[in-house]
Amino acid sequence: MNDSEESWYDEDAGPVVRLYAVTRGRAGTRRTDVDMVTRVVTSSFGRLRRHEPEYAAIVELARSPLSVAEIAARLHLPITAAKILVGDLIGDGVLDFRAPVSSDEANAPDDLNVLRAVLKGIQRL
Repeated sequence: MNDSEESWYDEDAGPVVRLYAVTRGRAGTRRTDVDMVTRVVTSSFGRLRRHEPEYAAIVELARSPLSVAEIAARLHLPITAAKILVGDLIGDGVLDFRAPVSSDEANAPDDLNVLRAVLKGIQRL
């Protein structure tokens, strides 16, 4: 093969090209409710309409609840790409999701009860 026939493809760039193709050139998602700790699970009502293997792999993995970060790690995808693909599947109704609850919101009533119990214990001393 001479220089004019040499392929433009660089083996080192293979995953980058694949990633660009999978996300259709998108660098982010419009969904603000999907974070790396968002848990997703395959919906019993949705039907996979996308043909890319990454979407099918996500649906298969999400048969049991997983975070977006876990999906990214298992599929060897950057977290941004996983968020894009998961966001697509949520939009299609294929995945159900639960956004993370901040620790302040989750523990506020319990923390207050613990503090009251500590205060009562100190007052008894």
